Amino acid sequence: QVRMVESGGGLVQPGGSLRLSCAASGSILSLNTMRWYRQAPGQDPGQERELVAAITSGGSTNYADSVKGRFTISRDNAKSTVYLQMNSLKPQDTAVYYCQAEGILRSDYPFDSWGQGTQVTVSS
Repeated sequence: QVRMVESGGGLVQPGGSLRLSCAASGSILSLNTMRWYRQAPGQDPGQERELVAAITSGGSTNYADSVKGRFTISRDNAKSTVYLQMNSLKPQDTAVYYCQAEGILRSDYPFDSWGQGTQVTVSS
C-alpha cells in the first residue's frame, strides 16, 4: 500500500559525489522516521543491512560512524521524499542502498516499507 521508489545511484570515481532520492507514495496519513541502509557486495544475505542514516519527521538525524561528515540525510515532507547526499565517496561505500520508512496509513494501520534498492559503485 506504500511504494518507495529510489533513484540517483550509479558509478562514481573515488572522491566524487552522488545524491540519492526516495519518494514514498500511497495511502499515507503520516510519515515518520525515514532511513537509508546499505548492503555491500559479497555480504552474507543473512547479515543485517548496515544503517547508514536516519531522519525523523522533525528533522533530527543520526549517522553511521563510517559516513559522518561525508553523507547528509534530508527530507521534503511536502513531497514525502528523503535524500542522501554522499560526498567524498570511497570504494568501501560501494553497495546497494535501500530506503525505508515507517508511518501510519489513512486506514490508521502502521506501515514499514522498503525501496527496491539502488546500486552505488565507487571505482576508478
